[in-house]
Amino acid sequence: MPVTTTPPVPNAESRPLPPYRALLAVDAKDFTGLPAVQHAAVSELIPELVDDALERAGLHALRDAKRFPASTGDGIVFGFDPVHLPFVLAPFLDVLDGVLGAYHQQEVGPRIRLRASVHVGPLPDGGGRGDGNGTPRNDVHRLLDSRPVKAILADSSAHVTHLAAIISDRVHEEVVLGGYTALHPDRCLEVPATVDGKNFAQRAWLYVPSPSSGLLRSGVLPAREEPAAPPAEPAAPTAQPQQPQRRYEGNSQQVTEGAAVMGDIGGDFTYTGRSTTSTTSTEYHGTNQHWGGGDNVSGDKHVDGNRT
Repeated sequence: MPVTTTPPVPNAESRPLPPYRALLAVDAKDFTGLPAVQHAAVSELIPELVDDALERAGLHALRDAKRFPASTGDGIVFGFDPVHLPFVLAPFLDVLDGVLGAYHQQEVGPRIRLRASVHVGPLPDGGGRGDGNGTPRNDVHRLLDSRPVKAILADSSAHVTHLAAIISDRVHEEVVLGGYTALHPDRCLEVPATVDGKNFAQRAWLYVPSPSSGLLRSGVLPAREEPAAPPAEPAAPTAQPQQPQRRYEGNSQQVTEGAAVMGDIGGDFTYTGRSTTSTTSTEYHGTNQHWGGGDNVSGDKHVDGNRT
């Protein structure tokens, strides 16, 4: 069969811009970790959960007007008229989170935790086989596989956080900052969306309908900042400990001849002096002495006064 389709040459001529289509992609966390026998059932369950949430969110028209829907095995992707974008951001994402929580309470099957990405851009949608293919379609899948949105589910409670959504910067700027949706900008967290092993890096915005404490502990979401501690003052020089002064009380000595000793004396000592009663020099020699509660003197001593 001869090839009849030739890809157009970029920038060779001007051509009509394809219509803008919004995109919603959803996939399940740890789908490949499920037993093989559950894969087919979970693949069918995810579109049912999404349709149930669309119905509950009042988006009946969108449920019946999906453009180029496709199954990804562990999820789905489809395009839609961008007029519905404000309502997909709110209330649909919150409703989908609630539908997942209700499912977990009622069912005994595997826990289904979902990632969702929302984007918008020009895509062919003329009824041909190539409808929905283009850079925006590639980007919505890259956003879904990006590190920040995966980290959200990995670091949060499986019992509380059922859904993590990542919103492209274009949707955030035109829909959220434009004020067209009930999703407040302060509920979105700016993140650098990158994919391991892929040449992809974009600014994006995370939204988690039911955050859990694990997100705060891991730093994925900002926690309350504690006031910075004042700088420590330089330590004062360490003073050398003073030796306690020994005070001797209770003894009064008057030595008229010899040597009076008060306190401790280590080693021998010698005193040479003249006696007060004689012209002859007298030498006193003693050994180690400790003066305590009484008189302790080597040599001749004469004490006047009373002991107190």
